[in-house]
Amino acid sequence: MFAISLGDDQAELRPLEVWQAEEFLAHMDRARELVDPWIPFASFATDLDSARALLLKYAEKQATDTGRLYGIWLADTLVGGVMFRIFDAESGNCEIGVWLEPAAQGRGLITRAAERLIDWAVYERGMHRVEWDASAANTRSIAVAERLGMTRDGVIRQNYLYRGVRHDSEVWSVLAPEWRARAGR
Repeated sequence: MFAISLGDDQAELRPLEVWQAEEFLAHMDRARELVDPWIPFASFATDLDSARALLLKYAEKQATDTGRLYGIWLADTLVGGVMFRIFDAESGNCEIGVWLEPAAQGRGLITRAAERLIDWAVYERGMHRVEWDASAANTRSIAVAERLGMTRDGVIRQNYLYRGVRHDSEVWSVLAPEWRARAGR
């Protein structure tokens, strides 16, 4: 297994795999209150079987090169994650999704992990467009998109129904030439 350091605070990015379903479920239970208002991700892992099924879905996406899932560990505790929710190598487009449990907030973990994913997508896989979709009310997620140097492409009004409420989405993106210029490459 591999781990990518996210800095000198013992934070690491690692693959999140099916065999880790129990650890993933415990993490989702800690993260659910923070994650659930914005995305249905936490609601997909409510018991060991559903946690295993969610991890298996992403293992299958990785096997077909259509998505990937990574955990963020802080001092050997799973505290969050980042994923390629959509990964379309043929078109050169992908979408990143993120989440974090409350105890890990305020450390820049999501920004650092997302930077690693974007680097890999652009430099290793040749992706042209990396997208970030967030509820318009999720100011923390939007702030990360801004820190990543993304551009707000627009708002899709009331485009998804979640827990009986219609939500607006903000779509943000960074293009490969913009990402390379940001890093001076």
